[in-house]
Amino acid sequence: MRILLIEDDRALAEALTLALAQRGLTIDHARGIEEAGAFMQAAHHAAVLLDLGLPDGDGLMMLRRLRAGGDTRPVLVLSARAGVDARVRALHDGADDYIVKPFDPDELHARILAVLRRQGGYLGVSLTCARLAFDVETRTVRVGDDVLTLSTRETELLELLLRRAGNVVPKRVVEDQLFGAGGDMGSKNAVEVYVHRLRKRLDEAGTGARIDTVRGVGYLLRNAA
Repeated sequence: MRILLIEDDRALAEALTLALAQRGLTIDHARGIEEAGAFMQAAHHAAVLLDLGLPDGDGLMMLRRLRAGGDTRPVLVLSARAGVDARVRALHDGADDYIVKPFDPDELHARILAVLRRQGGYLGVSLTCARLAFDVETRTVRVGDDVLTLSTRETELLELLLRRAGNVVPKRVVEDQLFGAGGDMGSKNAVEVYVHRLRKRLDEAGTGARIDTVRGVGYLLRNAA
């Protein structure tokens, strides 16, 4: 699950990126509004963590522009402004949650998941297809009663495909989710390599789930029955 963190405090951003990565989230870090806009155009994010005091503008102004433009992705405000007025204003402007600094990473993680569940779950806590089940919170993949061990990127790819099971996921979206906006893929066929590996693992484990390649478009996960 990819999250956009908009925070100009480098030390805090690095600490949050590490803490949330340990909890199974992938973080894109923008230091200001302009950089955040570039990330938003290049990749899909399940949620946004937004600081208010940014070097190139006010976070609430950015939030209002997002909502006015019809952007409904969850936004959690992270701010040292602890007053009731500040919290109420942010919520009125479209924030889904307001977290006062300093905070515990476990609480932040829990509140991200809670917001996603309220949004229809960014599809919920358990994702399934055929005999395959993926627990979003524990990052555990099961085939029936057996645990299927996957690499981090294989797990990220599986989650993305499961969230859109039965629908084609464009290759560009897969690239953004696995490697980040402008990330180094290592080779031009890196996505194909990971799809091939995951497809083989699912087949060998007898999941009953199949990954189809839609030539020139992307990939589709479906029940092979």
